[in-house]
Amino acid sequence: MKGWKLWLGAWALASLTVGVEGRAQEKPKPERPNILLLLADDLGRADVGWEGGNLKTPNLDGLAASGARLAQFYVQPVCSPTRAALMTGRYPMRHGLQVGVVRPWAQYGLPLEERTLPQALREAGYETAIVGKWHLGHFQPAYLPTRRGFEHQYGHYNGALDYYTHERDGGFDWHRDDRAARDEGYSTHLLGAEAVRRIRERDRRRPLFLYVPFNAVHAPHQVPENYKQEFADVPEPRRTYAGMLKAMDGAVGKILAALEESGMRKNTLVIFSSDNGGPSPGRVTSNGPFRAGKGTLYEGGVRVCACASWPGKIRAKSTVEQPFHMVDWYPTLLRLAGAKTEQPLPLDGRDVWSALADGKSLDVRPILLNTTPNAGAVRVGDWKLVVNGAGGAGMDGEGAEVPTPQRRRRVVGVAPCPELFNLADDPYEKNNLAASRPDKLKELRDALEKLAAQAAPPRSRPRPAGFKNPAVWGDSS
Repeated sequence: MKGWKLWLGAWALASLTVGVEGRAQEKPKPERPNILLLLADDLGRADVGWEGGNLKTPNLDGLAASGARLAQFYVQPVCSPTRAALMTGRYPMRHGLQVGVVRPWAQYGLPLEERTLPQALREAGYETAIVGKWHLGHFQPAYLPTRRGFEHQYGHYNGALDYYTHERDGGFDWHRDDRAARDEGYSTHLLGAEAVRRIRERDRRRPLFLYVPFNAVHAPHQVPENYKQEFADVPEPRRTYAGMLKAMDGAVGKILAALEESGMRKNTLVIFSSDNGGPSPGRVTSNGPFRAGKGTLYEGGVRVCACASWPGKIRAKSTVEQPFHMVDWYPTLLRLAGAKTEQPLPLDGRDVWSALADGKSLDVRPILLNTTPNAGAVRVGDWKLVVNGAGGAGMDGEGAEVPTPQRRRRVVGVAPCPELFNLADDPYEKNNLAASRPDKLKELRDALEKLAAQAAPPRSRPRPAGFKNPAVWGDSS
């Protein structure tokens, strides 16, 4: 009996040891990163130092050097569509936001059935905050940031905000947690300080998603005089623009310093990009040798400066040449966060982490750059088709009236002269190969037609008759 007990005890001890060793050998769950997503407004691709700019962006350059430069990162031709793509992982043509921007008087916004990035991350246990420009609708409380997944909100709803008065067309537009906030100061400074505060006062029990969409360097071009002093030899309006970029770069530096001071930097994925190409290239902004700028479907309008950094996860001073689109961040960030990716509405974006972190090649897929009733563009591999490239965001790129449904046709059908480019040989879109490569023209035309057929009717509308600007935009009190 005694021997039996000794054997049973030895067996139990061995089983416990094996169990402990087995658990010890289990692959540990990856630590979920904090996510800091910085978005500039109307920044020229070649105005940052790492893309050859001469305006001095030391903090942004340092961020790019600490991780990967995204050499072929695509967005939409103007800002609201780009933000919609980021928030949903779906092309804005799917929710009717493919034409122009959400104007202050718009009686629509990002459709409520869309599952947003902050909603998904919050479901996964993240603290979520937006500090900056929303621009996806404010006509009803349900469309405001705190109803779309953000626990904390600070900043403004509209574009083209006065940097000092925080007004748009006479209506006040500065809010904290979606209530009017009468904070005084230059908006870039206020946003930088608030982002720092959110980092320092975060809930340390949870990872943080902090989205900082600056209104800089969008017009109106305004900046404190001291930021312009070193650009005395630069003519206006580029001189003021340069000062605005300097102020934004300084704010980025303070935000990154706060990450370091809080001990968060080693486990924070930091992403930066512009929302579209620079407007008025050559006079205000610079997109380098890339063709055209904001509001167009050429590379200068949709291929922007971008970088991503995560120490130990993304190789420093690296370059990713594979094409990414803004819709790709949604599934990529959800996977890194351990969030559920199943949802009723199908995604257009894909998880690009293996290419970003490990340099793996991804399968070629069509990348839709936009489709509107009178324009469109798609990239497949090295090839790009452009139809009415100058009209990529709508009639004027700022929410002009859209043709009636009776006048809408399939986008390629209205093309006066489609343009076909091989971007590997001709990145600056100088040589139209439509006539000499009918095979490729048909292939990309078919790809664009297929996507265009799935587009929802554009929601953009003219200012309603009799509309009066409110004292406070989006006031839900």
